[in-house]
Amino acid sequence: MSILEGKKIAVLVETEYIPSEVQYYQEFFTAQGAEVDFMTYLWGKQQRTIVSDVDSEEKNVEKMVITKEIANTNPNDYAIVLTAANYVAVRLREIPPMGSLANADLVRSPAAVRFMANAMMNPNIVKGALCHALWILTPVPELLKDRKVICHTVVLSDVKNAGAIYVPDESHIVVDRDLVTGRSAADIKSYCEALLDTYKKITSNPIK
Repeated sequence: MSILEGKKIAVLVETEYIPSEVQYYQEFFTAQGAEVDFMTYLWGKQQRTIVSDVDSEEKNVEKMVITKEIANTNPNDYAIVLTAANYVAVRLREIPPMGSLANADLVRSPAAVRFMANAMMNPNIVKGALCHALWILTPVPELLKDRKVICHTVVLSDVKNAGAIYVPDESHIVVDRDLVTGRSAADIKSYCEALLDTYKKITSNPIK
């Protein structure tokens, strides 16, 4: 029996997700016996359809129906919590209400930011951020301070300004205790294997 048998995996997604990435999560973690919950903002509706691309009519745009609202979900119910790659984290940092001018004091207020921040507070949950996904943590910079990470160079300046320690590891994967980061979606296989290995280590020696 897999160590993930009967466990739940949370994957935060939004428009401009990478189809092959979310498909890999579904297949990889389901094969390990886990249930994969994809979640986003439903904006008061029962479900919402997100799309993989908004910029080009020439591309094959894929769609995904989401029925789980981030704001109504507790990260402590999950063994592993992930934010998907690409521009997902940018959209998840939208300060409510959608389209508002807001103000700088509210950068921590989006439900997805709070969800990941709460997950970071629990060292027995494995957190994962691939490619651009560390953007979800930069509104709460103390969560990244002195944490070893790798990311896409697009977000490197933001991650560095948040106090993280960038590690340009040739494997493209960096594990810092309960935080697993990967350089890009091209590294999805080794990234998921690192998530699983990290969960095994945490489970064998949980922090009380």
